[in-house]
Amino acid sequence: MRLLLVTAGTRGDVDPFAVLARRALRAGHEVRLVVPDNSGVDTSGIDTASLGVDYSRWIEHQGVSLGAALRSYRSVVRPAIRRVMIESARAVLEYSPDVLVAHPKILSAPLVAEALGIPFVWVEMVPVLTPTRAFPAAGTVSRNMGPLNRFTYRAVAGGAAMFRRDLGEVAKLVGFRGGRIAPPAATLMPISPAILQRPPDWPATVHLTGPWRTPAAGLVPDHVAEFMAGGEYVYAGFGSMAAGDPVARAREVVGGIRRTGARSLIATGLGGLSVPPEVLGDDVLVMHSVAHDVVLPLARAAVHHGGIGTVQAALAAGTVSVIVPFIADQPFWGARVHKGGLGPSPIRQRALTSGRLEAALSQAGEYRPAVQRAARVMAAEDGPAAAVDIIETLHR
Repeated sequence: MRLLLVTAGTRGDVDPFAVLARRALRAGHEVRLVVPDNSGVDTSGIDTASLGVDYSRWIEHQGVSLGAALRSYRSVVRPAIRRVMIESARAVLEYSPDVLVAHPKILSAPLVAEALGIPFVWVEMVPVLTPTRAFPAAGTVSRNMGPLNRFTYRAVAGGAAMFRRDLGEVAKLVGFRGGRIAPPAATLMPISPAILQRPPDWPATVHLTGPWRTPAAGLVPDHVAEFMAGGEYVYAGFGSMAAGDPVARAREVVGGIRRTGARSLIATGLGGLSVPPEVLGDDVLVMHSVAHDVVLPLARAAVHHGGIGTVQAALAAGTVSVIVPFIADQPFWGARVHKGGLGPSPIRQRALTSGRLEAALSQAGEYRPAVQRAARVMAAEDGPAAAVDIIETLHR
């Protein structure tokens, strides 16, 4: 089977696709992976093509705030989304796959698959496309609206209407003559039931596979290994959340961790944290990024933004999360973690203080037994294998 996997976004959007690509290759399939530039993900050994968009540079220049996105909509956002749609469509035409597997940011995927007469699969990294009464679409509203939850998914789906003209350009490119576009042959969610229970009103074509992760090699620089061996530490990192004042935020984070008597292992990422010199000390190690699978199992707790990748990495490590949500689906996961008894109440990033963080970290021990039970559940999951098995059923 020839598989084309297409994703867009930052590292958290790319890494699971690389994991899936490698598993499909191991199963004997031909695979091409289409990704943004400079994602930071290791794609060695994978036939890879570029979308021609660099999300990391975009974030470094303008951050992740909604205001910045609106201000740059015409000059940056819309042209980037158009390029993603056009380049992904060209990639499909060039590769001629048997099955197309796409991130929801690839708005043109259903149209292209219909034009070529091939099945397509959504990879719903977070629940935003498949309606349910159980909870609202991630990133829409902050409270459960009961029967009205289903309507929040219409708002997400309606976003594609903003790019109708660009979709028309894609239709001409792939020879789509109009008509009904079939729903996805399958929807894969690389999410563990340990964090999200499957709602009963999802169709049978929607699958919670478990996360798509591979264990890290276990090797870290000597100075990191020495720091980890030197006593209790708390991991803190906000990934690509370049918003607000990262220096002031780092002061509060290190201060809150120090008040608990622990040391700080800080990952600065794309600008979520920037530790000023006066805060540094023997109890603080600053890295650009670290392998979660290596550092989280030994951490007293993990302070992070609540992206699903980090949420599941911490759970799998048996480490309690203190979530500081910024945007999009992060408040959703912060609420799910707390409601599920897996971590303290999230702290809004604008309300983050050393005192609030100290209070949250002091509660970590209460949640550790439940988190370790979730880790045992996740240890039995093989999300990439489950996903490949499902995709294989679409081409028999």
